[in-house]
Amino acid sequence: MSDEINKLRNKVIVSVQAEGSEPLNSPENLLALSQSVINGGAGGLRLCGIKNIKHIKKKVLVPIIGLTKLEPTPFNWLDTVYISAKISDIKELITCGVEFIAVDGTKRPRADGSTLEDQIILIKENNKIAIADISTFDEAMGAAELGADIVSTTLSGYTKETRFKVNEGPDFELLAELTQESPAPVIMEGRIWYPQEVKKAFEMGAFAVVIGTAITRPHMITKRFVSVAPKE
Repeated sequence: MSDEINKLRNKVIVSVQAEGSEPLNSPENLLALSQSVINGGAGGLRLCGIKNIKHIKKKVLVPIIGLTKLEPTPFNWLDTVYISAKISDIKELITCGVEFIAVDGTKRPRADGSTLEDQIILIKENNKIAIADISTFDEAMGAAELGADIVSTTLSGYTKETRFKVNEGPDFELLAELTQESPAPVIMEGRIWYPQEVKKAFEMGAFAVVIGTAITRPHMITKRFVSVAPKE
């Protein structure tokens, strides 16, 4: 498994996702986006949804981190596991042929009564690599102890305990703690907008860096520019 994990070392991974009624939310459009970011040098993809993953997996050669999300996003999402939420989701992801499966690594309850440990065991029994999306240092250490192969800062700012961080940019404080203490490799993800932030993350010891909105969400990118334009 170490050879597979090392395929992500020092790579920029691009999260290619769209939600709801967004115009890009179709397997064909997400494939085009995926191929575009690969042409730009992306060393991996983070993809959501069984239909999207199956469609894109057949057309690309880079490693894929697969996950599912509850749709629509629950109104109480700060308290809810919505990434690969159930054992049935894990089973579907395994059949997609992805190398890596991302799960919610927090301590929040899962809708089907399963546990993080149950999910990690199932992933590893099927020779896949388990990535735990966490929001705190303790969650990361707990997930690693349960057997997660990689931990990712994905959920920092997106849980009740960490929501105050959502407007503070990338969580470099958490990354610093984890790169010093975590027995599992650490992926930096969340609110990365600038190349210098990617550079900083790698200098701090990040195993890989995931970028999403700043590359693949045109409406959000556009809003950043429109927000500083003169108002009529």
